[in-house]
Amino acid sequence: MSEVVAEFVRAVEPTLNPTRQREPGRKADFPGLAGNWAYLDTAATAQKPQIVIDAIAQAYGADYATVHRGVYERSATMTMRFEEARETVARFIGAASPAEVVFVRGATEGINLVAQSWGQRLAAGDRVLLSALEHHSNIVPWQLLRDRVGIEIDVAPLTDDGRIDEAALEAMLTPRTKLVSIAHVSNVLGGIVDVARIARAAHGVGALLLVDGCQAAPRLRLDMAAMGADFYVFSGHKLYGPTGVGVLWGRADLLESMPPWQGGGAMIETVSFEASTYAPPPQRFEAGTPAIAEVIGLAAAIDYVESIGIEAIHAHESALVSAARAALGRINSVTLFGPEESAGILSFAIEGVHPHDIGTILDESGVAIRAGHHCAQPLMALLGVPATARASFAIYNDLDDVARLAAGIERVTRIFGTETK
Repeated sequence: MSEVVAEFVRAVEPTLNPTRQREPGRKADFPGLAGNWAYLDTAATAQKPQIVIDAIAQAYGADYATVHRGVYERSATMTMRFEEARETVARFIGAASPAEVVFVRGATEGINLVAQSWGQRLAAGDRVLLSALEHHSNIVPWQLLRDRVGIEIDVAPLTDDGRIDEAALEAMLTPRTKLVSIAHVSNVLGGIVDVARIARAAHGVGALLLVDGCQAAPRLRLDMAAMGADFYVFSGHKLYGPTGVGVLWGRADLLESMPPWQGGGAMIETVSFEASTYAPPPQRFEAGTPAIAEVIGLAAAIDYVESIGIEAIHAHESALVSAARAALGRINSVTLFGPEESAGILSFAIEGVHPHDIGTILDESGVAIRAGHHCAQPLMALLGVPATARASFAIYNDLDDVARLAAGIERVTRIFGTETK
């Protein structure tokens, strides 16, 4: 470690000790971090604590049975655990009722569900308002709907520091705007949007608000009533849970008014060759055998996060991002993107070095980051770069990881002939 990095770490160490020492978030809880691996790619997918792995193994092992179908004891017990997981999710996000919680494969499927079900009420000339920093999963479903029915898509700009320009977004709303769909936290820049403000503005013109909460759910306190959103989606695997499961929350009256988007078992009341009738939400939107073990694993992940405290997690990650910004900001050729205050995410570039080369060199030192367009190609075009390097932090990261990142970046600059400040 260079003296520049060592000096920086000594200076900021006291500010991180209170959260760094929280026992439930220790690295030993995460078997995927064995081998002194500095994992800084949580925005892509989080490592899993052993308690989640054990819950999934138990669900697939001694406890395994189908749900919502069997009359035998184990099936009834598994059904109870499955529905208890729905209650856990509802409590975690401040939903009015577990019936507002729809299990999906992930946020991508949740957005597609809304676009294909609720979106059936849209017609040519109706408008959907997005922002310039959206993930592809919050762009492409609306383009597909546009191509089918002729809706129009508007795009709200960003502020100079990479946040959604909320004032500009409000000015773009018209009576033809039927839906605003935005990210709560940018997966590239880490900026946090004022959901309640956007909800009030959208409702003021009669529009609904859908929020992509993938990066928010692992680190921000969620309260559906307080935020005022109409739909909210997130993925389990970014919340220290398994892949293949996510959540669509929707207001009860909206879900009740929406037609099913897939047909099959579990989502029906009666079926004949002449006609079928459908179950009430959330079952109406959960056709087929669900991801049983994954749902139970998601509930275990939420329990784990709540045992640490969501506010403590956010404070810890924000402090680590601030430390990383300060450390990398000392290097001449490094450009930092996004706001000074961000939620666990830092994107950057090094002059004359492709992000893939940055990622490869860091990997040689046991530091894992993301390099690419992060499924946000329109944002990359706005930033004027083909890709960025991204470090994203979690409850299992600490100042040692920040120091290793900074030391690795210094090594990159030496290899490519740049200097530190």
